[in-house]
Amino acid sequence: MGIKVGIIGCGSIARYRHAPEYKANPHVGEIIFYDRNPERAEVLAKEFGGRAVKTVEELLGDPSIIAISDCSSNEAHHINTTNALLCGKHVLCEKPLAINVKYAEKILDAQRKSGKKLMVDHNQRFTKAHQKAKEILDKKELGEVLTFKTTFGHQGPESWGVNKSNSTWFFKKERSHSGVAGDLGIHKIDLIHYLLDDEIEEVHSFYAALDKVDGNGNPIEVCDNVVCACKTKKGRLGTASFSWTYYGSEDNSTIIYCQKGVLKIYHDSDAQLVIEKRDGTIVKYELESIQTNDNQTNTGVVDAFIDSIMNNVKPLVTGEQAVASLRVVEKLLDA
Repeated sequence: MGIKVGIIGCGSIARYRHAPEYKANPHVGEIIFYDRNPERAEVLAKEFGGRAVKTVEELLGDPSIIAISDCSSNEAHHINTTNALLCGKHVLCEKPLAINVKYAEKILDAQRKSGKKLMVDHNQRFTKAHQKAKEILDKKELGEVLTFKTTFGHQGPESWGVNKSNSTWFFKKERSHSGVAGDLGIHKIDLIHYLLDDEIEEVHSFYAALDKVDGNGNPIEVCDNVVCACKTKKGRLGTASFSWTYYGSEDNSTIIYCQKGVLKIYHDSDAQLVIEKRDGTIVKYELESIQTNDNQTNTGVVDAFIDSIMNNVKPLVTGEQAVASLRVVEKLLDA
């Protein structure tokens, strides 16, 4: 039979990631969809063989629904995820967990009160190249990490959003709040925390809306580019850049510089992980290409979320970890 899950928000992230991954999971029976626009919920219900409900209250009030994916836009996460937890649902929340740390802390309070699972969709941890890099770094095969540089940039969210135009909510301050920093940057901040088993403590950043315009042809209200220098709690130094204006191929690369060599992740087009050792040895791992907006593959996030429920284990990305990344985004936009 399988468990019933609900999805709040039926935009692109629900359609291309959450719904297909729930559909493919053997433990999931039925998917119930809700969107402020009822037609969108109906479309996804048809596409994935689920059903649509007219109100979020109907979704959260259904005791047979065990878990919820919060795929609403950023400004609504602290409302939907908090309510879902307090209604006794396990929640997989899209990133960023909230538009600010204050709201995110409210979600964590609700999670503690409810005793339910809260997982956040920081999906970069789950790629084979990042998993392999983590294994190498944990074993200290290249000695201690000294410095790093990471980037995530593509041509922007216009072609990803439901309406496929520059009227996208990502460009609106009251909905997106943090622009490219909360869309792409938070992925890489979380990844650095995960790979290095460390936390970025200090940031010095520059950010701007350099090129993107809204539906009226005016510069967007949020940043489309961020460049920053970082220092971690353990004293590692690094740089990070996030962009919606890489008008060529996407760049999703991270380079970790260690005492005995260098780890290059998604830097080489053929080998997703390359180790260059101090003695000149080069080791190449051909794993899998990174998931992009154009190359949708199973992220493993939904499977990990369902597994944490079925086996009553701690989710692989916790609310506390998500808040740590959000804290960095807040710092770099205050810098």
